[in-house]
Amino acid sequence: MIKILFFGPVAERVQMRETQLAFAPGMKLQDIITTLNTQHPHAFDIVSFTAVNQTQVYDMQMPLNDGDEIAFMAKFSGG
Repeated sequence: MIKILFFGPVAERVQMRETQLAFAPGMKLQDIITTLNTQHPHAFDIVSFTAVNQTQVYDMQMPLNDGDEIAFMAKFSGG
């Protein structure tokens, strides 16, 4: 399973803080985004930070492993 975490406005748009998706061999980060974007149109329009296993990633073609944790966050400000 792939654990997926949503923070801030992204969590508000998908109406949950976390979910899981079944892992499939050869799965890439873009596959997760495509699946979630189909279920939650426009939720990923505001994503500005993506992390896999608590490390920021930019390569959406990054291969995933069973048990990985993915986090999606939007820009935020405050003090």
